[in-house]
Amino acid sequence: MPGKAKGQAHKTNQLAAQFVRTVKDSGRYVDGNGLFLQVDATGAKRWTQRLMVRGKRRDIGLGPFTPDPAKAPGLTLAQARERAVANRTIARAGGDPLAHKKRVELTFAAAAKLFDEEKAAGSLNEKNRKQWRAALERYAMPVIGDLNVRDIETSDIERVLRPIWTSRTETAARLRARIETILGFAKVKGARAGENPARWKENLEAIFSTPGKVKKKEHHPALALGDVVRWWNALAEREGMAARALQFQALTGARSGEVRGMTWDEVDMTSEVWTISAERMKAGREHRVPLTAPALAILKALPRMEGSSHVFAAPRGGMLSDMTISAVMRRMQAAEVKAGRPGYLDRTTKRPAVPHGLRSTFREWTAEKGYPRDMAEIALAHQVGTDVERAYQRSDMLERRRRMMAEWARLLRGEVGGEVVPLRA
Repeated sequence: MPGKAKGQAHKTNQLAAQFVRTVKDSGRYVDGNGLFLQVDATGAKRWTQRLMVRGKRRDIGLGPFTPDPAKAPGLTLAQARERAVANRTIARAGGDPLAHKKRVELTFAAAAKLFDEEKAAGSLNEKNRKQWRAALERYAMPVIGDLNVRDIETSDIERVLRPIWTSRTETAARLRARIETILGFAKVKGARAGENPARWKENLEAIFSTPGKVKKKEHHPALALGDVVRWWNALAEREGMAARALQFQALTGARSGEVRGMTWDEVDMTSEVWTISAERMKAGREHRVPLTAPALAILKALPRMEGSSHVFAAPRGGMLSDMTISAVMRRMQAAEVKAGRPGYLDRTTKRPAVPHGLRSTFREWTAEKGYPRDMAEIALAHQVGTDVERAYQRSDMLERRRRMMAEWARLLRGEVGGEVVPLRA
């Protein structure tokens, strides 16, 4: 580029914002104060600046162009001009703007998006990624989304968490951990320095009560083992898709969401296996469920709704709601109370049992009967062992679990069977 004539003033602000957004032809476009917009042959755009630094001509990369820093990291035209003026001021004072090059400008919203694209995409399934994004969007973004990650302090984190710390403690605790992860990610990217303001130890623990003390975890009320036969017989007398879904949930030990979202293409009637994809599982791992004779009988008796792939379809063909299945148990409990009986109560809390509590009932039964712990935990789709142990233990004990689930089905149905012989590893 030819230099300016002696005594000629520097021209500034020669580029228009619309031109910067729309230009596609490769080249180097001058704005002023040594600032250039570099457009590559691929269409990528980045800012550079040419300055005299301590007597030497230097080219400094300022970063990529972005029309919206909240959506993608980079600098707008206005931000690039501010950086160019700041660099020029530093250079004229005898300083070195290159020492400031690594300071990446990144809002919290942009950092969260970058983390989601670079890190979460490879370590979380789509369901968990959506959960990550939902909590951040609802609680964090309105407060700190537009703040530069470099400027976020502990007081900002407190403003995010304070409104929900006592009312939604578990959600708040998870949210704090996610914010800490994103700010740690931003630090690695060079966008902030210093301690992480979202860390718990020797920081937020001085402001908030320990989550476990704020609200103790309440277990889902479970059906007492002594009531399972009576409960099953009462359930079998009830009509409707929700009642059949609840029966199937009890027979398989699955979660309500896994049963309600079940589709016909997940079921192999020949091998008698229900395979749930990793995307639908809480742990993000594929889970196989052995189907016992009573479970298969329920499936074979179900009508198939045209236009719907759901096994337990709602009246309009979609997925049953969680409340629909819960309502079945509430009506069963109400019928018991109306008849002058206590109903189906949790043995410890004396609260009416709920669908998710059936998993606890099943787990208690496996312990009483001496089934191996790992096998029972795998049946409930819980992670077993450390990462290293899981890497070497690839078997999901499908056929051994099939025999266990058959015995569980006999218990539910009140059928007389022999004593369970514990299966040894």
